Amino acid sequence: MRTRLLPLLIVLLAGILLALGFPLAVSVAAAQQQRVVVDRIDDTARFAALAQFVTERTESGQDERRKTLESELASYHAVYGIKAGVFYRDRVAMASAPDNWTVPESGEGRVAFQEALYKRRSHDPAQVWPWQEGRLVVASPVVRDGDVVAVVVTDSPTGQMRSRILHGWLLIAAGEAAAMLVAVSAAFRLTGWVLRPVRILDAATHDIATGVMNSRVAVAGGPPELRRLARSFNEMADNVEEVLEQQRAFVADASHQLRNPLAALLLRIELLSLELPEGNEEIASVRTEGKRLAQVLDSLLGLALAEQAPAHLQLIDIGELVTERVAAWRPLADDKGVHLTREGPEAVTAWGDPVALSSALDAVIDNALKFTPGGEDVTVTVVPNGEACTVTVADGGPGLTDDELERVGDRFWRSARHQNVSGSGLGLSISRALLLGGGGSMSYARNEPQGLRVTVRVPRTAPRA
Repeated sequence: MRTRLLPLLIVLLAGILLALGFPLAVSVAAAQQQRVVVDRIDDTARFAALAQFVTERTESGQDERRKTLESELASYHAVYGIKAGVFYRDRVAMASAPDNWTVPESGEGRVAFQEALYKRRSHDPAQVWPWQEGRLVVASPVVRDGDVVAVVVTDSPTGQMRSRILHGWLLIAAGEAAAMLVAVSAAFRLTGWVLRPVRILDAATHDIATGVMNSRVAVAGGPPELRRLARSFNEMADNVEEVLEQQRAFVADASHQLRNPLAALLLRIELLSLELPEGNEEIASVRTEGKRLAQVLDSLLGLALAEQAPAHLQLIDIGELVTERVAAWRPLADDKGVHLTREGPEAVTAWGDPVALSSALDAVIDNALKFTPGGEDVTVTVVPNGEACTVTVADGGPGLTDDELERVGDRFWRSARHQNVSGSGLGLSISRALLLGGGGSMSYARNEPQGLRVTVRVPRTAPRA
């Protein structure tokens, strides 16, 4: 969940920072340009004040003033590298620096000159960005006796201004990057704080689903909603565990209490059979049903004990255990004409309860031999697979349909096609309960071309304390 939530938060934070950063960058560029424009307006106003006394081309005594103006413009150009000039209304130069500079025929300079003729201050030039080679043109009117007699024009390079804008942008980018790192770190910690209870809840749910009914969730930590959810989950788990415990106790008590009356009933049936003719079919049928009922009660009691008794886990040699169980069942397989074989390495270690695993393997191999006709194969394969060891029992029986595979292993369930085969429908349920107690599992699949494949999985890593 973090891999989906964290990128969403990062994208949202990046969008917010960019939404704040772009206007800030634009305002920095506009402020730098406005600073330059104000300076040029002040300069043009000063030159206009000097040019007021040099307005007529033929007046006597103005050569000295004109030279003063030309000297000021030349010094200005030499120091700042800014083109400057004072031009009559017909665009003839009164004085300019450099000497050959004239009013541009078009563009920003022409527009600024025309606006100054109407006594208007130069309009704000278009924004110059760091990647542009633009120039700033500012014009101010020279007014005498209420009339515009000339115009002061400055044409400024923008290299330094663009460098200052770029420097300001780099500072903004550095601040944005630092803020993004802080935001990502905060988002990482926030998602961890929010999702930690969810991960714990998921682990506890998985434990309960796999049979570890005493698993609970720590209520501390996380948002209030998740803490309430953790408390509700613990209450639900307590209720479920209590109900299951009552069910197990009922099954165990009922099985135990029914065994004595059933044993007495079977004894009376045997005594009664002595009074009847030998080979009586009715008494034989009653005896068979009585024994079947006793087998069901024993299986129920075994299932209740398997679900309740704690597993005694230890490091065992799975290969040796499988070899022993296959050897124990081989005489029965030979009597039925079934080829029972073992495959895989001889020595494979794993963690499990040897008694519970032996019982589970016996139930699975017995089930395979029960449904496999003579002449077919039953193969028991041991495979070490990373963190687990698998024991696969594949038979050559009739197999199960897809619908039946979903129900195999349920209590008392038996396929409608196999009702003539003896059994209580509890063997695989007991085996699964025995494996779950030690962290193992059991799964079912089709065995091609026919038959059933049962896979017993046993962990190879040490159990958690």
